[in-house]
Amino acid sequence: MRKQLFPLTGIGFGVLFFIFLASGCSKKLDSPYEYGHRPSPESSGQKAGRTPATQRPYTIKGKQYTPMASAQGYVEKGLASWYGKKFHGRKTSNGETYDMYAMTAAHKTLPMGTWVKVNNLGNNREIIVRVNDRGPFVRGRIIDLSYTGAKKMGMVGPGTARVKVTALGRATSYSKKTKVPVAFTPVNYWKGNFTVQVGAFQIKTNAENYRKKLSNTYMNAHLIPYEDDRGSFFRVRIGRFTNLKDAERFSEKLMEQGFEQAFAVAE
Repeated sequence: MRKQLFPLTGIGFGVLFFIFLASGCSKKLDSPYEYGHRPSPESSGQKAGRTPATQRPYTIKGKQYTPMASAQGYVEKGLASWYGKKFHGRKTSNGETYDMYAMTAAHKTLPMGTWVKVNNLGNNREIIVRVNDRGPFVRGRIIDLSYTGAKKMGMVGPGTARVKVTALGRATSYSKKTKVPVAFTPVNYWKGNFTVQVGAFQIKTNAENYRKKLSNTYMNAHLIPYEDDRGSFFRVRIGRFTNLKDAERFSEKLMEQGFEQAFAVAE
């Protein structure tokens, strides 16, 4: 959170925003550019659209970090720190707005959306938080907790605490009473449900017309509505895949066929 890792260019993934021309055949349509916070292709050394934005390598203070493809089996001990009011309301690395009162955390390499269990090894307190940011970029520290997370761990005053972090995965169900996740599935960006995005529009009619045109040639042509502080968008996607690599190969073929932008996304 302290470092906003995604300049306003390029591709987004999941809840991230994306800059693209809303066209499949070298024709500009009604949509303005969408924007995203992500490592630039130049800094990551990868072609835009090849991998989810938050999964690309990035560099901070001359050091490169490579996000893990899967959170399964991750366990680590080290120092936890926290961040609060100074960053409250700012964008996190995955495009969300940081809420110091939410149960979230920053981690340098775990996949975004991973829920982790954090044990304070000094007082045996335990919390569960969701990774939605990158950091901390301080030697020896392995996780940055939100203010509320740190308060529950009894580490607001000291500022840091020695902890054990265990990845739980992506939440699949929550407690009706506490709203805390109670069931998880491993986070793995290489397996799951994937498709390819080829455009976005502010006018739904234009998006639907484009979808209909694509449906004559491509399977699973569909719209995904999206809304942020700029207004509503309708993203146009085609294809259905069970792993990221197949979706990436399809997006590359689409680019060869004349699509100005095509990139794999998880659904």
